[in-house]
Amino acid sequence: MDTLDLALFILQVAVGLTFAAHGAQKLFGWWEGPGIAGWEGAMHHMGFRPPRVFAWISAMVEFAGGLMLAIGLLSPFVAAALVAQAVVIIGRAHWTNGFFNQRSGIEYPLLLGAGAAALGLAGPSALSIDAALGFVVDPTMRAALVIAGIVAGLVVLTIPRLGTHTRPTSA
Repeated sequence: MDTLDLALFILQVAVGLTFAAHGAQKLFGWWEGPGIAGWEGAMHHMGFRPPRVFAWISAMVEFAGGLMLAIGLLSPFVAAALVAQAVVIIGRAHWTNGFFNQRSGIEYPLLLGAGAAALGLAGPSALSIDAALGFVVDPTMRAALVIAGIVAGLVVLTIPRLGTHTRPTSA
């Protein structure tokens, strides 16, 4: 193991456990989080339909995906899912608030998404389950997965708006 592996390990644990903690807030209400019922209400307020489905998916991506990233299990795939989640978080909850976190801007979710993207591109550290199992994904495929995560997040951002358009009425 070299210093690059140590750096990747620190990043995978920090980004992964931070995502997992946010997922735990949404799922279980831990650390003053909304719990799944509150998160479902937030998803409804943000325009996601059906809100229960989107609440469970987003909370599980953060919780399970964060834990998997922290231990380095299926890292390139999990990183892509977390990148998608970060794109959605930024686009639906933070974009209009500017950059800085003190005004609920994009700073914090952008950093988490960038960390997940970096891990997705670099691959897992030597201190990961992937490395222990010899699970290796080609660098071109890792890049494609990160791009797919970005695209998937952008597609999800269009979903809430699909059902909100009204037809013009004739007078």
